[in-house]
Amino acid sequence: MVTHDSGGAHAHHPPTAFIWKYIFSLDHKIIGIQYILLAVLSVFVGMFLSLLMRIHLAWPNAKLPFFEGGIMTPEQYLALMTMHGTIMVFMVLTTAPQSGFGNYFLPIQIGAADMAFPVINMLSFWTTFVSLVVLLAAFVVTGGAPLSGWTAYAPLSALGSVAGPGQGLGQTLWVVGLAIFCGASLMGALNFITTTIDLRTRGLSLLRMPLTVWAWFVTAILGLLAFGVLLAACILLLLDRTAGTSFFIPGGLVVSDVVQKNHSGGSPLLWQRLFWFFGHPEVYIAIVPGMGVISHVLSTFSRKPVFGYRAMVYAICGIGFLGFCVWGHHMFISGMSPYSAIAFSLLTMAIGVPSAIKTFNWLGTLWGGRIRFTSPMLFAIGFVSLFVTGGVSGLFLAQPSLDLYLHDGYFVVAHFHMIMGVASIFGIFTATYYWFPKMFGRMMDEGLGKLHFWITFLGVYAIFMPMHFLGMVGHPRRYPSGENFAFLGPLQGVHLFISIAAFITMAGQLIFLYNFFWSMKRGKKAEVNPWHATTLEWTVPSPPPHDNFAGRPPSVYRGPYEYAVPDAVEDYVPQHLAPEQVAKAK
Repeated sequence: MVTHDSGGAHAHHPPTAFIWKYIFSLDHKIIGIQYILLAVLSVFVGMFLSLLMRIHLAWPNAKLPFFEGGIMTPEQYLALMTMHGTIMVFMVLTTAPQSGFGNYFLPIQIGAADMAFPVINMLSFWTTFVSLVVLLAAFVVTGGAPLSGWTAYAPLSALGSVAGPGQGLGQTLWVVGLAIFCGASLMGALNFITTTIDLRTRGLSLLRMPLTVWAWFVTAILGLLAFGVLLAACILLLLDRTAGTSFFIPGGLVVSDVVQKNHSGGSPLLWQRLFWFFGHPEVYIAIVPGMGVISHVLSTFSRKPVFGYRAMVYAICGIGFLGFCVWGHHMFISGMSPYSAIAFSLLTMAIGVPSAIKTFNWLGTLWGGRIRFTSPMLFAIGFVSLFVTGGVSGLFLAQPSLDLYLHDGYFVVAHFHMIMGVASIFGIFTATYYWFPKMFGRMMDEGLGKLHFWITFLGVYAIFMPMHFLGMVGHPRRYPSGENFAFLGPLQGVHLFISIAAFITMAGQLIFLYNFFWSMKRGKKAEVNPWHATTLEWTVPSPPPHDNFAGRPPSVYRGPYEYAVPDAVEDYVPQHLAPEQVAKAK
């Protein structure tokens, strides 16, 4: 077992000037909060874009602001869809669980004073901020935002303005913004990996780490391997667009009855290969941190040790490894060999094994526990429900013969949102309600938290379950409306129902926003350890001091989930207490 005394490692004095304390801070906690606030801003931008789309889908002829003549064109609908997906996937689902909560709590949970590279940590955040600004700039340039979808399939994304509105400067800004984001993510991944390996405190072996730390560690490895591939793909795409290369543009391509003579020999499928080699690990970059948080919270509020801790660790690692082996299931309809499709189908089914292990272990953790239905616990249970529901629909898409029918329809939209989007968001809400007392020294309002949960939980099922049925009857995705297609006419009522459910669910998020910012100033003052939890972050003041442990790093004597301990006075034993310090029941 190799662990390190991190108390004096990479120490830096607390700044006094506002700009160095809150803007260009080197403190991992401030940087974590910056990432979280960036994600909060981004999620409301993304929701506003989806609001416009849902209005148009329910009432195709409704007059809307921001559009010339008040009518949304099909190209504008596709631009909203592209930017909604891009902002939500990269600026919310990738940023908040890993860069936000991971930055704040990983060093404290391993007994470190800060991240291994504080300056790189600060640069990583501001690079992410620049990438968001570049992406949003696509809305205001000539031609507007791109319409190629968040996957930016070539050759549509590679040709330039000849391919349509938004495919000029708007698409270029999209590619540049994504490349900048990749650089930020690579810096963050290196920091997380080094911190976890090198800065653990005395006694904290790998198998004594909380499952949150394991999740952030594995996610950082996924990010290091995946974002490098996406960065290379973005550079090649940018060269196709600006330097006359033909990595993704085939010869003889005809656009608007004009043969594109300046390109030859490229492969649009090469972009798909590169993108999805990043894209499927990205699913787990978004959801694995949530898995760690959910394991952590279920144990805390069940007052039981995590069921099968080692199996949970191995399952996280297994999911990370298999995540790089299944990208081909996104390409079943691309004309791939049936033998390749069978291989990818089997591997996709195989990744369900570690996912099922985690699910059954979550249920095992709950079974027989003294459950406390707090706001974070409700969102954790909601995560399990959504993860199972989204995973079951994935079993259908893993079959090439079924995917041929379902792939380009709403079934995939529903599956994707359930398993990656909404489940990850529930992980973010769980983390927020659970760690808010530690971050800000005050409690969030429990009544508002539970109201927020029920509106959101029922709302997302009302939105995305009907989308499965739309997909099964053949409703294509990306269509701005179905009014010109007779076979889609009877489905308009379903769109109306989904849109109304979406409006109510979006309104429910204002409850969270109010609770979040009101509780920062007015919430009930929190105890050091209000949840009676065992890990190291609950041993320091709320909020934690600049260097976390005041220069005296703790020692760890046991695993992270010592609940229901026989003969102990309390029903939990913190990690940092030496055996002789544990009060015994008489």
